[in-house]
Amino acid sequence: MRIKTGTFVPKTGTNVHLEADLANYRAAIAAALRDELGLTHRAVKTAMRWTGASERTVKYWIAGERGPSGEHLIALARHSDIVFHMVLLLADRHDDADAE
Repeated sequence: MRIKTGTFVPKTGTNVHLEADLANYRAAIAAALRDELGLTHRAVKTAMRWTGASERTVKYWIAGERGPSGEHLIALARHSDIVFHMVLLLADRHDDADAE
């Protein structure tokens, strides 16, 4: 009988509520994009031009189903003051949670 290795991660250390953090992140970025650009097709095209992302990807961001990562988030923050401030607020909120 062969024993499986490498598939078990022990539950030790700090509990991280990653799903809640991701949902908050996606919702916050979606709200920022909607506030900045609106819900029109022009809004999608503008975000596509800013980031180089595909139309479907930008629609996911605006709907809050997914969130931008890496280069796309930096590009959005570079072009949108609202997205930039939202990222700072999310970072500050995360720092406050770590301090508790």
